[in-house]
Amino acid sequence: MRRGLALADDDGVGLAHQSNQRSTTTSPSGSTEESRTLEWLSEKARTIDGIWADDVEPGDRLIVHTQNSVYSLTALPNGVFRVSGGWFSAQGLDEVELRIVGCTWGGRAILTRLIAAPGMCIEFDNTVQTTSVREVRLFRYETSTVRH
Repeated sequence: MRRGLALADDDGVGLAHQSNQRSTTTSPSGSTEESRTLEWLSEKARTIDGIWADDVEPGDRLIVHTQNSVYSLTALPNGVFRVSGGWFSAQGLDEVELRIVGCTWGGRAILTRLIAAPGMCIEFDNTVQTTSVREVRLFRYETSTVRH
């Protein structure tokens, strides 16, 4: 098993949810505020258990459950995915082919080689960003060894 890869069996195997650790500061008004520091983001990026670009091959399918939707991503050659579900279905745009820019924690810091990971948001190259990912399942495409 490669880093960040969970293969789905017959029932599928979800990845463990990542906790969102944040630093706590006190504002001048005395209220407590949570923030993510650059140091926290850098450290967290090294330990993310998700589906990375190197883990996916053409024909593989990812089923991604976000906070609000379900997406189906089928890997095509050259880093392109055929995407359906979620925002795309709501817009009547099933089977859209596009690239995944990467994943964010909902802000501007983006991990460009990360396809999907629990606790993070997927950003597509058409600027659509999902809500937080709850579960990711990777189904490997297996070519048939039977020849007709």
